[in-house]
Amino acid sequence: MTRGNARVWHAGDDLVARYADGSLPEPDAWSLEKHLEGCTECAVRVSRAVRGTAPAALLAEVREAVLAAAAPPVARPLVPAPSPVPGPRRAARLLWAAGPAVRGAWLPAVLLVALGAMALGFGGGFHGARALLLAIAPVVPVAGVALSYGPHADPLYEVVAATPAGGLRLALTRTAVVLAVCLPLLTLTGLLLPASGAPAAAAWLLPGLALSLATLALASFTGCRTAAAATAGGWLCAVLAPVPAAPGGEATQRLAEQLSRCLDGAGAQGAWAAAAVLSAVLLAARRPAYDRLPRR
Repeated sequence: MTRGNARVWHAGDDLVARYADGSLPEPDAWSLEKHLEGCTECAVRVSRAVRGTAPAALLAEVREAVLAAAAPPVARPLVPAPSPVPGPRRAARLLWAAGPAVRGAWLPAVLLVALGAMALGFGGGFHGARALLLAIAPVVPVAGVALSYGPHADPLYEVVAATPAGGLRLALTRTAVVLAVCLPLLTLTGLLLPASGAPAAAAWLLPGLALSLATLALASFTGCRTAAAATAGGWLCAVLAPVPAAPGGEATQRLAEQLSRCLDGAGAQGAWAAAAVLSAVLLAARRPAYDRLPRR
């Protein structure tokens, strides 16, 4: 058959029949399939021949059965959903939904720090309870960050990390939950304790935020637990260094003086604010690293 000056080739009936019943050699079948991409007439003929074979009839029956099984059920009157169960069970579900940031041993540890400081300050008559609390408070959110993100903290970490909500976004979410729990609790505890020469109860907020962001930034290089150990250890060494050398009875005073150097005044707080900003900038630059965070 010709069209103009070009010869137009069409598959013969024997070729179509052999293709339909599967007896056509593979090279010839590939050639025919390539031809069908541009020839509507042959494609219709081959499709009609294939539908007439036994396997095609069986596939049609299977298709009808699948469609029948997937058909929507008969519509039923809508029944209002029961209202959420109030009380402790609902609160427990909300607490579990917050993730590993507030589950496990970390939340009891925060409560233990707060209650222990109150017991020392009021039950034990320890005048340096606020100073001791301010020394420990900045590392509490750091520990929470380390314990709330990573394969060691979440059994579904591999699944969640592969979703759009994983990576740095998930780490920031867990960190926000950690900070939302410990910042008000520990600050309120500090307000209730006598000052005794220690800095203000809220003086640790900027250092706590800066250390948490620094932990997240450093974690992009080393992993969460190693980064938390570095930042928390550095802070504790800085504030506790003068204490062992203090004469008997003056350890609390030395700790309060060291905390005042680290926390009090516009200069100290400005330095912590700058550290928080720099850590945030580094964290933003290292965001892709959270897609392959070390398993440590």
